Amino acid sequence: MSLRLGDAAPNFKAKTTAGEIDFYEYLGDGWGILFSHPADYTPVCTTELGKTALLQEEFAKRNTKVLALSVDSLDRHAGWVNDINETQSVNVGFPIIADEDKSIAHAYGMIHPNASENFTVRSLFIIGPDKKIKLTITYPASTGRNFVEVLRVLDSLQLTANYSVATPANWAEGEDVIVVPAVSTEAAIEKFPKGVKVVKPYLRYTPQPNK
Repeated sequence: MSLRLGDAAPNFKAKTTAGEIDFYEYLGDGWGILFSHPADYTPVCTTELGKTALLQEEFAKRNTKVLALSVDSLDRHAGWVNDINETQSVNVGFPIIADEDKSIAHAYGMIHPNASENFTVRSLFIIGPDKKIKLTITYPASTGRNFVEVLRVLDSLQLTANYSVATPANWAEGEDVIVVPAVSTEAAIEKFPKGVKVVKPYLRYTPQPNK
């Protein structure tokens, strides 16, 4: 199964390092990030979970809950978390799911036979308050994720969900945004009182509206 943008994120119940959860109930009316790891005690993933732990407050500011997943057991997760906390100088405070039967991995299409028959590829999903998939990224085992980029995309998704704008290449929080084509220039001038800069009829910039 391959999930596409706009598809409903499959709900599930799971055992995690933070206790048993129902995914939808755990997310509530907020955003969610679900990302997988091939197995516990893998070096690249150890650094990734450490970076995620360092950004826990930033995700919380954005009403976003983060969950990691591996097909290993809770016992192995507990030992791995100790290693992560020790080697990365962090305190992992988000759940790590024990998906031993791979049911969640299969529901989210995290197992790619050409990469591995047994382990999840390193997939990441951003899920909106409507429980729909807003972003998917899949990384090879050799390349660590950039969680600053994940935060940037999350900022863009949350901004563009509430305003008639899009974000340009390399956009960062606080920078100008693009007025979407569905809004005429005349309507944009009324809608965005901070001003509209028209570069081309189809390319119009305005200051970030929620700043």
